[in-house]
Amino acid sequence: MFCILAVVILGSAIMCVLTKRIMRSATFLLFVLFGVAGIYFLLDYTFLGAAQISVYAGGITMMYIFAIQLVSKRTLQGLVERFKVSRVVNGILLSTVGLVTVGLVLIKNNFYNAAMQATDTEVPMEQIGTALLGSDKYQYVLPFEFISLFLLACIIGGIMIARKEDNK
Repeated sequence: MFCILAVVILGSAIMCVLTKRIMRSATFLLFVLFGVAGIYFLLDYTFLGAAQISVYAGGITMMYIFAIQLVSKRTLQGLVERFKVSRVVNGILLSTVGLVTVGLVLIKNNFYNAAMQATDTEVPMEQIGTALLGSDKYQYVLPFEFISLFLLACIIGGIMIARKEDNK
C-alpha cells in the first residue's frame, strides 16, 4: 500500500508541476495531499490523516481554486509557459543548495541520532493534542492563529485585486 501511495504522490506531484493548465495543477495537488493523508492513515495516525484531509486537501486546495477563479479568464487564456534552460539550471542549483543546507543542519544538530533513539518510545495522542492547541511555551495555538490571519489577509487582497480589475 505504501508503494502505491508513493507512486500516486510522486506522479501527481510531477504532473502538478509539469501541466500547463492551472486547474489541472490544482487537481493534481489535491491528489498529492490525499496521498499524504493515506500515508498518515497507513501509519495509524488517524488524527493527522483527518487533519490533512480537512485542512489541506479541503481548505487550502479550495482556497487555491478560489484564487484561481478570481483571476480573470483573459489573463489565463494566453498564458503559455515555456521551458528555458537557464530557469531549469537555476532551479536545479537552488534545489541542490537547499538539500545541502537541510543536510548540514541535520548533521550539525544530531537529528538523526536523536530520531533513532526516540523511535523506541511512542508519543501519546493527548500530548500531541496539547502541544498543538496549547498556549504555553513550545505549543502552537498562537502560530496557527497568525497563519489564519495571514490567509484571511491574502483572501481579502485577492478579492481587492479582482475588484480593481473589473472596474477598469
